[in-house]
Amino acid sequence: MALSSSHLLGLEGVPASDIIKILDTAESLKPILDRPIPKVPTLRGITVVNLFFEPSTRTRISFELAEKRLSADTVNFSSTTSSVKKGETLRDTVRNIEAMKINMIVVRHSAAGVPYFLTRCTDATVINAGDGQHEHPTQALLDMMTLREKWGTLAGKKIAIIGDVKHSRVAGSNIRGLVTMGAKVVVCGPKTLMPPGIEELGATVSYNIDEAIAWADALNVLRIQLERQEAGLFPSIREYHAEFGITRDRLERAKKEIIIMHPGPINRGIELDSDVADSDASIILNQVTNGVAVRMAVLVLLSGMDSASD
Repeated sequence: MALSSSHLLGLEGVPASDIIKILDTAESLKPILDRPIPKVPTLRGITVVNLFFEPSTRTRISFELAEKRLSADTVNFSSTTSSVKKGETLRDTVRNIEAMKINMIVVRHSAAGVPYFLTRCTDATVINAGDGQHEHPTQALLDMMTLREKWGTLAGKKIAIIGDVKHSRVAGSNIRGLVTMGAKVVVCGPKTLMPPGIEELGATVSYNIDEAIAWADALNVLRIQLERQEAGLFPSIREYHAEFGITRDRLERAKKEIIIMHPGPINRGIELDSDVADSDASIILNQVTNGVAVRMAVLVLLSGMDSASD
């Protein structure tokens, strides 16, 4: 088996050797995306179900493209047009899908722990595409791949994760993966958006954005989840931007080159100004491209098929 686990449920407990294997495989597969016909037969005969119970654009399209580039048979599931609307349980949904002889399940769900639950009721390989506020492992892997492309290594590098850490599954996976790879992580945001016990994952907490910028080699700026603003977790959008928004003025005061990242979608003018998001320091679009390569790598390695790119 190429990885130490037959599923990818999160990055908690995943050894550095597995992360390196995924990133190296993604790098070897990435050139496929630039071919005139960007397709290889590696997963021909493998059927993958994309089981999305939450809205998604980048992650869902990225997985679908990865599957098609590898010649897998892809089946897309949407809870809004399925028997879930008629009261069917998650277990019955998965068991019925499995009876159609599928090999892999990519799942996104609003409840933490659903990917693990699926491993208890199916023999298919399960890949977590985001579960509640828990983890989003492939997003963290593509973030690490993008940083490793820039630096050559992650060890000793300083990454500040900025914004709504409390509700972010991206932050959880990034902290776990980066710490495993020897990077240093600071999380920064309002106290109301900082989860208790985050230090236990290996991150340091800061509430001063200028200090975090001065310390960091890269900023991973999280989306402010506007749908949660009704809960009064910060006074106003304007005040959040004034206290924690990433602006050109703030970056220029640091007087050094700082890499800018964002998992998307961006709330421009709130957590990140447009002139920063579109600047030469931004590697946001690189993240998107690398997302396809990383998901190709995960699919290949968990399928047990050879990762030959020809």
